[in-house]
Amino acid sequence: MEYKEFIFESYHYDPAVSTLSLRYRFSEGPCFQETLVFDFAARALSATESHVLDRIFRLIFLTSGVSYYKAYIPKTLICESFALDENTAEFLYKFYEKGLAEFAFRNGISLNKHFRIQSTAIPATAPITLDLPRRTCVPVGGGKDSIVTIECLKRGGEPLILFSLGDAEPITACITAAQRPFIRAHRRLDGALLKLNEAGALNGHVPITGILSAISLACAVMAGFDTVAMSNEHSASVPNLKIGGTEINHQFSKSLEFERMLSEYVRDLITPSITYFSLLRPLSEIEIARRFSNHPAYFGIFRSCNSAFRQSSAARGRHWCCDCPKCRFVFLALSPFVAKPELTGIFGRNILDDETQRDGFAELCGLQEHKPFECVGETSESAGVMSYLGDHPDWREDQVVRRLNEGFPSLRHRDPIEYRALFGVRNPHRVPDRYMAMLDACG
Repeated sequence: MEYKEFIFESYHYDPAVSTLSLRYRFSEGPCFQETLVFDFAARALSATESHVLDRIFRLIFLTSGVSYYKAYIPKTLICESFALDENTAEFLYKFYEKGLAEFAFRNGISLNKHFRIQSTAIPATAPITLDLPRRTCVPVGGGKDSIVTIECLKRGGEPLILFSLGDAEPITACITAAQRPFIRAHRRLDGALLKLNEAGALNGHVPITGILSAISLACAVMAGFDTVAMSNEHSASVPNLKIGGTEINHQFSKSLEFERMLSEYVRDLITPSITYFSLLRPLSEIEIARRFSNHPAYFGIFRSCNSAFRQSSAARGRHWCCDCPKCRFVFLALSPFVAKPELTGIFGRNILDDETQRDGFAELCGLQEHKPFECVGETSESAGVMSYLGDHPDWREDQVVRRLNEGFPSLRHRDPIEYRALFGVRNPHRVPDRYMAMLDACG
């Protein structure tokens, strides 16, 4: 099926039920309504704060549409609800094109100059200054990264509030263990989208972290905080592969490029009063794993395996699946820092001693075509750890470690300096000085 236009039809916020309704449609085609429920008591807002909140709702409306647009990728996107200035259209174009790069690659299509977003010559809105409470919000994903951010800021005495999109078991467990105030929102996709996918509509990865980030900005106004500290690491900026001049990055909306895009857009068109950055940007995944190993209270409850975060709660996994790139990577990243019996206890088995996992680990180490399309570290990080384990008395005889180090000279002869370099501070980053001091202090 081919449609000529994707329409951002309308958005509406009902404060009585704390629900934002988002409506989209394809011209002469399917219609959708998504709802976003803010599951906390919002504070009373001034007229100025309500105006800023409405601007953020518009941002959520525009970014969330990517989930529906991808079904048929028409060449024209039109906002009927309000006029789009050129700055907003440019931001949205980059978000859709780069955020859907993996989706396009895996579906054998190209979005390069494929679509346009209608805009007008109206001037961009001037930013509005707010007086928000001095407090930092940490979005919690249930994995090791946000835990490291939380515990670092706790140690630094930073006033915190935690945020989750949804109620997946690992997220709830980590929030409970962190013992800090929290707020939650629920994103409910239109069920018609699933039916279209089942009928053969295009489907694939969307830049979900970008949508979550926009939602967290709305929460800043509604709940009262002035900073959003993400937990995206240095390697999130590294593309999985490049084809011609196009970079394909599974983690685009976790990258430094997107962080800058969103921060500048919010500062220039919405409000300069909300700071958005990633605390862990100066760190490698391996350094984050090392820091996480200092927090054993979370060992039995954290989880990064995608099976725990499926849309349907009934279909969610209750344990590490131990057979996906994220399980392999987290196991590998923690292996130098967590005692072998304890690590195998977390996962339920020793993945590195399973011959059937050899190709999966080889892919992580850059010994296959490209890094897996998952939120995993750079291939150089995985290769550095695998090489290190090749000389480690606890790990060197495990089947995957032994076979990869024997079969690939690039691992066996890797310079140990490369492994040690994984623990240094990396640039560039946008961490404010006050937060950088806290990050250094908890190293």
